[in-house]
Amino acid sequence: MEEEKKSLNFIEQIIEDDLANGLRRDQIRFRFPPEPNGYLHVGHTKAICINFGLGEKYNAPVNLRFDDTNPEKEEQEFVDSIMKDVEWLGFKWDKVLYASDYFQQLYDWAVRLIKEGKAYVDEQPSEVITEQRKNPAEPGIESPYRNRPVEESLDLFERMKNGEFESGSMSLRAKIDMVSPNMNMRDPVMYRILNKPHHRTGTAWKIYPMYDWAHGESDYIEQVSHSLCSLEFENHRPLYNWYLDQVYEEGNVKNKQREFARMNVSYMITSKRKLQRLVAEGVVTGWDDPRMPTISGMRRKGFTPTSIRNFIEKVGVAKRENLIEIQLLDFCVREDLNKVAKRVMAVVDPVKLVIENYPEDKEEWLETENNPEQENAGTREVPFSREIYIEREDFKEEANNKFFRLKLGGEVRLKSAYIIKAERVEKDENGEITTIYATYDEKSKSGSGTEESLRKVKGTLHWVSAKHAIPVEVRIYNQLFTVEQPDAEKDVDFLNFINPESVTTVKGFAEPSLKEVAVGEPLQFQRIGYFTKDQDSTDDTLVFNRTVTLKDSYKPE
Repeated sequence: MEEEKKSLNFIEQIIEDDLANGLRRDQIRFRFPPEPNGYLHVGHTKAICINFGLGEKYNAPVNLRFDDTNPEKEEQEFVDSIMKDVEWLGFKWDKVLYASDYFQQLYDWAVRLIKEGKAYVDEQPSEVITEQRKNPAEPGIESPYRNRPVEESLDLFERMKNGEFESGSMSLRAKIDMVSPNMNMRDPVMYRILNKPHHRTGTAWKIYPMYDWAHGESDYIEQVSHSLCSLEFENHRPLYNWYLDQVYEEGNVKNKQREFARMNVSYMITSKRKLQRLVAEGVVTGWDDPRMPTISGMRRKGFTPTSIRNFIEKVGVAKRENLIEIQLLDFCVREDLNKVAKRVMAVVDPVKLVIENYPEDKEEWLETENNPEQENAGTREVPFSREIYIEREDFKEEANNKFFRLKLGGEVRLKSAYIIKAERVEKDENGEITTIYATYDEKSKSGSGTEESLRKVKGTLHWVSAKHAIPVEVRIYNQLFTVEQPDAEKDVDFLNFINPESVTTVKGFAEPSLKEVAVGEPLQFQRIGYFTKDQDSTDDTLVFNRTVTLKDSYKPE
């Protein structure tokens, strides 16, 4: 029986239609075009996965192009971080390109438009230009410079390029339609004067192209067949096409812009400006803070590339925006980590337990499995001794029958070790339990095959040998915001919704094998959650970040 084919999303359907109408397969080309003015965030993962995913589906090249047209905000640091993020997600680009590669070509085309009477130099301030555009229901007011002689505009435009005028004193505008209901068509600015050094071209240019002019023409230069962008650019499409019409030559691929819905995730923000505020005002420790929705922050928190790509696949490609539940993102990372994370033992709120009938000078190395979900994950040995640490919440002096952990007079199995029975406790002057005293069944060792080892008890606890334990710092991360849409209210500062308990740091103990763990390696702290070793770790202090809790009742539709 033939396997049922997966239905096409609307972008794939567009491409299939284009192929049916004469576009050759070898003419299909995509691009991912970030502006290097910040770190990529969770919203960008959708654009990355769509463009590079289509490249994989159609065996077509995908360019990584930096739309670097604003030297005031762009830095090489951001270029480097973007390249790292795309690679980490598992995608390969065909070429690394920059809009700045095309500055001369864009300038030459702009000169051609002036000569054809389709562009002019305007000496009005930007505020006046904005005011003259009016609104969609009201005709715009033409600039007094709109019909200036071509030779005059050519002269001024060259002098703008040469740096003869102050920043902001002049601009080059396309001459289109000041009464168009689409505000983008009302004589948009193509170039502005900006006396700022560029991260690649240095001080060679004093004027810089606006995004709308540079973006579509860059697509054309690269012969990108399908320019895919978020829904906010839908109203820019007529301008994209108008600019393209001015330079298009018969026989070339005529690039096509199409828009998909942005991805908004609950309890996250995806505005670069607002993310910048979080960093600048010290709300977070940097762009890669594990509470940030940046790819670098998610990577540091312990997310895997597979989990993010699975998340994007489940979200799908839509034409209209909606709010995605953060629980779906957590579900995807939990699902992947369950398959790949090594199981280890760590205690994050320790209380000491002494096994009084276990010899004081004895220690054992017990075999335990690395990951029951992986057939070839193998086993390792963990040390066991008379004194161990267990979680404080795993013990109660008195508890009802529904408490399946340790209580006075009750028994539990220690993971991969023995069955123990709690006998008595020792407390400090405040009534806090400092030590639990227990006895063990010597013949109940896990895997020994004895009758006693097969005896069933209701609870199994994780533990760490006190003699061999290594101290660890554990950072418990929660959502950065207290509301689903922290930037939904325009009149309320989103910083008012910062969660004061977005991170809690505790001191605990872990089995000695964690000394050898690499930064970023996924781990499951058994019965606690999924964690990863943080870059702040030193030889003296190992730091682990919680990626996600172990279980959740959420189930995707």
